[in-house]
Amino acid sequence: QVQPVESGGGLVQPGGSLRLSCATSKSTRSFNTMGWYRQAPGKEREWVARIHYSGNTTYTDSVKGRFTISRDDAENTMFLQMNSLKPEDTAVYYCNVFTGIRYYSGQGTQVIVSS
Repeated sequence: QVQPVESGGGLVQPGGSLRLSCATSKSTRSFNTMGWYRQAPGKEREWVARIHYSGNTTYTDSVKGRFTISRDDAENTMFLQMNSLKPEDTAVYYCNVFTGIRYYSGQGTQVIVSS
């Protein structure tokens, strides 16, 4: 059983930074793909960033150049470094893990970008 747990959300001013973490109960080396999704109030959940087991990363266009996804296999943790945050980044951010067989998601962490 994989149980992703997100942390690191909070309130930040526009232009600020946050780093989200996703801790897992199993080795991150064993996962096919790990990623981040977000859901803003009144909107559908959208994909933000993904990291393949090979280390290859992809991002949705709206966060390219501002967000960086990474993984620490020794700590079984994935990160999302978010810089130059904008009010439109406000959302609940969810960690998503694909083992190659099924998906697991965490409970989410709230990010609010506001002055």
